[in-house]
Amino acid sequence: MSSVVPSTVATPAALRELLELADSGQLERLPDLVGDMHPSDIADLLASVPDEERQLLILKALPTDVGSETLAEMEEDEDRADLLTALSARRGAAMLHELADDDAADLLGELRPGDRDRMLAALPSREAGEIRELLQYAEETAGGLMTTSLVSVSALATAAEAIAAIREQGREVEQLYTVFVVDDRGRLRGTVALDRLILAEPEDKVGSLVVPALATVGPETDQEEVGRVMRRYDLVSLPVVDDRGVLLGRITVDDAIDAIEAETTEDILRLAGVSEEEELKAEWLESVRSRLPWLALNLVTAGLAASVILSFEELIREVTFLAFLMPVIAALGGNTGTQALAVTIRRIAVGDDVGRGHFQVVRKEVLVGLLNGLVLGVGFAAFAYLREGDPRIGMVVLLAMWINIVVAGFAGALIPTILQRVGVDPAVASSVFAHTLTDLVGFVLVLSLAAGLLL
Repeated sequence: MSSVVPSTVATPAALRELLELADSGQLERLPDLVGDMHPSDIADLLASVPDEERQLLILKALPTDVGSETLAEMEEDEDRADLLTALSARRGAAMLHELADDDAADLLGELRPGDRDRMLAALPSREAGEIRELLQYAEETAGGLMTTSLVSVSALATAAEAIAAIREQGREVEQLYTVFVVDDRGRLRGTVALDRLILAEPEDKVGSLVVPALATVGPETDQEEVGRVMRRYDLVSLPVVDDRGVLLGRITVDDAIDAIEAETTEDILRLAGVSEEEELKAEWLESVRSRLPWLALNLVTAGLAASVILSFEELIREVTFLAFLMPVIAALGGNTGTQALAVTIRRIAVGDDVGRGHFQVVRKEVLVGLLNGLVLGVGFAAFAYLREGDPRIGMVVLLAMWINIVVAGFAGALIPTILQRVGVDPAVASSVFAHTLTDLVGFVLVLSLAAGLLL
């Protein structure tokens, strides 16, 4: 299987050469260094430059079109807003002018209001107005993802008129995936394929060729739902309409991929008990501030679970092997719960099991836990019997591990399902509840069964 490899990518050697050019004042040679690079690779190089002063010098030395794409490819936490702010209004507006309106809106949305107004004032009034319209939508919504740059034709137009309109509009549109069809009030009627237009008779009406849109979203739709819709219907372009059905813009597949990546990263961080406010490249003090509250909550819940041990001090003194059993059984329950959590939250995130009932997942995890718990319980019980020579210890181990793994699978599937039903993000709170429950149940099972069978 062949693979495509960029001809020139960001490397340590390229970074050293870039820094040498900046330090020696020979940035006129910069186009030769980055000429074959994709803007994404240039963005990686620019983000690796250790200080903002040299970053700014390099950005100014790039051709305007390359510099604008480089800024757009940088991540939010790579100080791209500071770099744009440091440019003159004229230079910044020139870079924004080279970008698609949604990318320009994303960049301007990161600026302080005064800096944003300064840049918008330097743009042509029509272009600034289009960007202002996009800025009114929240970043993580369909309106925040969409671009107003699209190709649309009237349902009343003939095929010949539509082809002429597409030829004219297409010069100003990047990624011409879809031709939208609207009525005389701008309401979306559907889409029309280019091949159908070309093969139609010149006098045929576009309305007779239109195909209803597979899906549409409103401008306030969450970006996670946008990604789900585009994945479900294999769309490369998704129309955004208002409550009257008027076509406002479109979301392209590249922006949807970015949104899906952002949502996935957010869910992974939340599942690990890390605040969504913490960026992957945050400073250590910011990481401490965002993680410490979750760790403190975990300390409280873990302390509550472990407090069960204090009620069985005499038993543990008499059967010290129990001190070895408890963390093993609790850990197996915790891992089982984490597996069930991950599968269930993933199903919720991508919209699986629609029509089958959310609690079908709970039933499946219980059945999985019954079998896994039996196999692991028998194996560990055999070890305990051989180690202690007492079949009653083996029975304690078998029952405690079996029941705890079943409970862990049940809780790992049920807790996120319930949280989602009541409107709480299951990725945020599920792990705290599930891990506390499995630890508590594991300790109680081992100690109560031992007290009943061994004493």
